[in-house]
This record gives sequence, C-alpha cells and structure tokens, in this order.
Amino acid sequence: MSYFEISNSDYGFLDAASGKEKGRELRDRYVSNDPFPHIVIDDFISPSILETCLADFPPTPDPDSQTFDRAQERYKTSYNPDYLGPRARSFFYSLNSRPFLAFLENMTGIKGLAPDPYFLGGGFHETREGGHLSVHADFNLHPALKMERRLNLLLYLNKDWREEYGGALELWDQEMKACAKRVTPEFNRCVVFSTNATSFHGHPAPVAHPEKKPRRSIALYYYTATWDEAARSRTTQFKKRPESTDAVDWAVKSGELIDDFLPPIVARNVRRLARRLKRPAH
Repeated sequence: MSYFEISNSDYGFLDAASGKEKGRELRDRYVSNDPFPHIVIDDFISPSILETCLADFPPTPDPDSQTFDRAQERYKTSYNPDYLGPRARSFFYSLNSRPFLAFLENMTGIKGLAPDPYFLGGGFHETREGGHLSVHADFNLHPALKMERRLNLLLYLNKDWREEYGGALELWDQEMKACAKRVTPEFNRCVVFSTNATSFHGHPAPVAHPEKKPRRSIALYYYTATWDEAARSRTTQFKKRPESTDAVDWAVKSGELIDDFLPPIVARNVRRLARRLKRPAH
C-alpha cells in the first residue's frame, strides 16, 4: 500500500484531510535529519499515476524545455508539465494544490508555502547515459514571483534501479567535507528537503544503466513570501567535492566578482558586453 493513495487516478487528486495528518506524523523525522532537514519516503503514491507519467514522458523537448551539457550539468533535460497529456498534467497540478501544500507545511513546519505555477526548473527531469548533476546549492529567489525558495521535492520514476547504475542523490554536509546520505533513485521513492545556502546536493555519479536507460524524475519547488530585499539573490552554486575532478563554475564566479567589486551601473554594462561577445558571428 502506498503512503498516499490518490482519490482519483484520472486526475491524481489527493485527500485533503489525510495529507494534513500524514504531514504531522513525519514532522520529527524531517526536522531532525542530517545534514539538513529532509525525508525519504518509499512507495510514496499510488503507482498507477506514475505509470501514467511514464507513458506520457515526452520523447522530445517541449518549447519550454531546458537542456544542459556542460561540466556541471551533463546530458540533462527538463520538461514543462503544461505540454503533457491531461492525466499527467493534472497530477502535477495536484502536487501544487492546497491539500498537498498542507502536507508539506505540517511535515516541515514551514508555513505559507506557495507552489510555482511557472515550474521554473521543475517538471520532468531526464539525465541520459553518462550524464550527471554536480553537487550544488540552489538559486534562492524566484525571478518572476520574487519569493524565497524553501523546499525541493523529487519523485523518482526508475524501475529496478540499482546503486551501481549511478545517478544517486547525494546530500553533503555544509562544509563540503563528506557525503552524509546517498539515495538511489528508485521508482516511487520521494525525497523532500529544505533549501538554503548550504543544502548541498546533486547526483554527481554518472548515469550508467546497462541498457542505457535514462534517469527520470519529477522535480517540484516550493516558495514563501519571505524574501528579504536586503538579501543577495544567488544563482545555482556548484561546489567541488574534495579530491575530485569536479570543475569550478567560473561563469558564476566571474559574475559574482563583478557584482562584488564594481558599481551596479558598471557591472550591468560589463555583463551586456560579455553577452555580446558570447553571441555567435553571422
């Protein structure tokens, strides 16, 4: 039996009352976990809705897809739920609904959670053979909503996935000295964790399925209206693991140096010039 039994398999609706209670029963486990508040829940939801997600998984990128192929993010594509079939799309909307937010709030103790209707960086994720995502802390400000990022939810879609196939989620301590937890991305396993400047995570071990199957997941992010205008917004902050060959993200580092040492008007002009220089010649 799944932790969440959906009340309608056509739409992925969740029962509002049971969600609140389930959140409360997980609260102590969530807040006390190391290296930062998180939880891993197996058999998370009725598997029939995840079968629908797999059947609807896009064969090609949609107009809002993002594909990454660089040292920090290799062979990774995200797909926006708005282009899916009705049942899978409704399931995504259900995970952004009030009943599910109540579950997350009661589990984490974070009140006033809001979903992201834009699915910025979220939706379906797929990492192909040889791909990986280096350890990082996430961006902290939603550019359209101007809200503070607080939670990540990952729900895995990989049947019979073994640890040796790579792609395990790693949670690192705040000093980036050691991996504190490693989570194999098995089918119907859900991970929720709080995000801040030191919630370092990623799946740095390259995907190596013997049949070259990709690593697939659902990724959703949640926010609160607590952004401090005096705070500094940051983009994704990649970190180098000790004694590894992880590449430093010099594009981000150089941008931060520009912001730190140049007046705002000069920094903006330097950024514009850099963008022009990167454009391909015609």
